[in-house]
Parts: sequence; C-alpha cells; structure tokens
Amino acid sequence: MSLVEYTTEGAVALVTLNRPPVNALNAELAMDIAAALAEASDPAIRALVIRGSKHFAAGADIGRFVDAFSSDSNEEMASEVAQTIVQLEEMAKPTIAAISGYALGGGLELAMGADFRYMAEDAKVGQPEINLGIIPGAGGTQRLPRIVGYQRAKEMNFSGRHVGAAEALELGLADKVVSREQLLEVAMADAAKWAAGPTLGYAAVKRSMNGGWGRPIEDALATERRVFNEVFRTADAEAGITAFLNKEKPDFEGR
Repeated sequence: MSLVEYTTEGAVALVTLNRPPVNALNAELAMDIAAALAEASDPAIRALVIRGSKHFAAGADIGRFVDAFSSDSNEEMASEVAQTIVQLEEMAKPTIAAISGYALGGGLELAMGADFRYMAEDAKVGQPEINLGIIPGAGGTQRLPRIVGYQRAKEMNFSGRHVGAAEALELGLADKVVSREQLLEVAMADAAKWAAGPTLGYAAVKRSMNGGWGRPIEDALATERRVFNEVFRTADAEAGITAFLNKEKPDFEGR
C-alpha cells in the first residue's frame, strides 16, 4: 500500500490517502485503498476513518484521460474506483470520511461511500465532471440524490460547482463541520464511540437500509424483518436487552 497509510488506534482503523499533491484517484490508489479496507475488515477493528494527507481527493487523475481515448484504461480505472467505493459502503462497521481541502469528482464519490462525512471549514466538495463534457462514473449521479435530494443533486451535477462546508452541512452532505485542526481528533473520537457500540447492529442497519432503498415498501419491510431476525440472535443483542432490563449500561463486544 505505497499510496495509502494504514494505522490503528484501539479498535479504530485510520486510512490516509497519500498521493501528493492532491490524492488524484487512479487505479493504483483505488487498489491500495481497497487493500486497506480489506485489512480493516478484521473483527477487531470496529470503526474506520478515511482521510487525505492534505486534500481528501481532488478527483480522478485527468492526465490519464488522454490515453484513455485510444484504450480501455479509463474504464478500468473507473471500475477500480467504483468497486472500492462499494467495498467502503458495505463495510460491516461504522465509517467516517474526514474531509479537508478538496473532495471533488471521484473524491466526493469516495466520501459518499462512508456512513458519515465530517468536513473541515475550508473543505470544498462537488461533482465537476460536467466541465470536462463527461459525468460522474462512480456514484455521483446515484448516491448524491439519495443524500441531498434529487433536484439539488441535479443542480450540482449540471453546474459542477464547488460546494463549501457550510452549504454541505445545510444539504445534509456533511454531518459535522469543524476546524481543520480539530477534524481528525473529532472524527477519531466519534469513531471510538461507534467502536464501543453494537457493531453487528450497525452493520444490520446498513444492510437493511441499503437493501431496502428504492424498493417497493413491502419488499423493503421484508428486508428489514429478515435483518432484524438475524441481529436479534447476536450476543450484543442479548447483552443490550439484558442490560436494559437490569438498568445497567450494556457492554457490547461486537459479536
């Protein structure tokens, strides 16, 4: 993982993109992120924070687009990035994208794969692909409407404009906005709180919401019931219910 730094702090994994100067996404970086996410799938890791070394990720490596006109390299890169985002989205534990600087194009698409997005006050996000005559290829036309709403997502994709952190918070695209100096500290502290919770319960919420989204209500409710029955049989569910009845604080072990 030469382009990604992977460290742990207790039960929290920290994945740091490190492809200067702006962490432009290419197939190699996407594969390194995927490798870090695979390492974080260890049950001992119960939450994850992903960030960039300075900028979160300022889009795709556009310099490689020229070669793609005469080859399939761009399709391969887009596929690697898209698969990595799905891998992040489906992680069976809470995830936070800590965004400073730019998260544009594929960078914002990557951040949208996380459960939560914390932004520094100076962060800028957006889907500027339209300015190149193209569209997002890793979820920008699909995940963005689910987060900010259809019409706002359409405007962002049509305009390609940069959205500041304050507006992102209003749109629901950011969950918290803090100073750049506080960003990592706040993200890691909140991740540690998630890591002490019912990990399998969080994973069940994600499976239920992702599995039911956009489906007819009866199908979505059936998905919810199935996932409820699965999580009800976990040790954490027993611990939580027993602690409630005994008026005690539950000790969740993530199993």
